[in-house]
Amino acid sequence: MPSTTNSPKAEKPKVALVTGAGTGIGRAVVLRLARDGYNVVVNDIDPARAEATSSDARRVGVRAAAIVGDVGERAAVQRVVEEALKQFGKIDAMVNNAGIIRLGLLTDFPEADWRALFRVNVDGVLFCCQMVVPHMVSRRQGSIVNVSSWNGKVGMPIFGAYCATKFAVIGLTQALAKETAPHGIRVNAVCPGIVAGTDMRAEVEHLSPQYNLSPSVERAKDVPLRRLAVSEDIARVVAFLLSEEAGYMTGQAINVTGGLWMH
Repeated sequence: MPSTTNSPKAEKPKVALVTGAGTGIGRAVVLRLARDGYNVVVNDIDPARAEATSSDARRVGVRAAAIVGDVGERAAVQRVVEEALKQFGKIDAMVNNAGIIRLGLLTDFPEADWRALFRVNVDGVLFCCQMVVPHMVSRRQGSIVNVSSWNGKVGMPIFGAYCATKFAVIGLTQALAKETAPHGIRVNAVCPGIVAGTDMRAEVEHLSPQYNLSPSVERAKDVPLRRLAVSEDIARVVAFLLSEEAGYMTGQAINVTGGLWMH
């Protein structure tokens, strides 16, 4: 059975909405929060994946709902949040995890790819926050974690457009943290390093030969802890940031990189 330590009343567990939760980091976050006693709203653009994650969360013993929606579409985000509130009555925690990646030199980066990246990685975060924050303000409580990247702190060749979106997520996080702090809301970001076993990592591995990039198994040698991250590494930090254990933290961008990036 899940722990209920996140709420003083076991009969009223907290509710978390996680985007991009069908696979990878988002899925790991959902399952970690379920084990911590949260009821969970699983958002993804893939209905089958969303339902699979939701089903696994229910096996832990919590309520879970799969709600399909494209975070890059403001009206779709509104529908997702409205449905979540209809089913669960509240949203205590928001994890903006949905993201995509495109590679290429900035000097000839396709405009369509640039706009696709910002549509999901930045607009998606903004739209979700715009829809969830008023509800949190009305309750004078809530915690948001935005998934950025270590590439949101250092620009890298070939990853430039992706870096730009993840820098933007950190800036958005800091500004929103200051705007919402007077209302009892905390907003933080997590910055993963190289995470193995995700769809995004598979996409990078597929494209790497085209750009003469080393495969991730070789890049693990550059990580001080001598291994790549797994999704559960990120999920543990997200769970901490959402919890009251991080009650005096807001506006932070926490690295989970195995020492690959330390700033």
